[in-house]
Amino acid sequence: MTNDAPGQPIADGAARTLLLVDDDPPLRERLGRALAQRGFSVTTADSVKAGKEAARQSPPAYAVVDLRLGDGSGLDVVEALRTARTDVRVVMLTGYGNIATAVAAVKAGALDYLPKPADADAIVAALLTTQGNLPPPPQDPMSADRVRWEHIQRVFEQCDRNVSETARRLRMHRRTLQRILGKHAPRD
Repeated sequence: MTNDAPGQPIADGAARTLLLVDDDPPLRERLGRALAQRGFSVTTADSVKAGKEAARQSPPAYAVVDLRLGDGSGLDVVEALRTARTDVRVVMLTGYGNIATAVAAVKAGALDYLPKPADADAIVAALLTTQGNLPPPPQDPMSADRVRWEHIQRVFEQCDRNVSETARRLRMHRRTLQRILGKHAPRD
């Protein structure tokens, strides 16, 4: 039974149409092939503009969208997908993962948020997870140091990269914050 009508739930065995939006050509091609091998009919796009157009022309049942694209935010593509088809199942990918963007992605309508490089099996598991069931925990979750670093980076960005304001809001000494900001992200 194929059911691609907007607003209708995706039935078991329904058309597994998928829109893949990423501006990295090798990744897009490799992931597109891997998802096609797993039974999806894959359409690709390389920008926000192309992703929105593809969503409008032929709303897919599933989507995998990069958060940061050359011409804007993948969140705009998620909005267009949700407008075109309310039951679309979206997974966000990003190489710039942090808690703030994960929350924004979920609020925009994404089911899950995966860091790059994401394994095709993990993406499929996230896409096909039934409502109420959580996907399995990641094999390598972020360390506590990484979570702390992400939080500091988020507050720093929210304060328009103002070190003094960020230090005040985090209740830490400005020089301590400068040392933390001068270091690379902790390895997980």
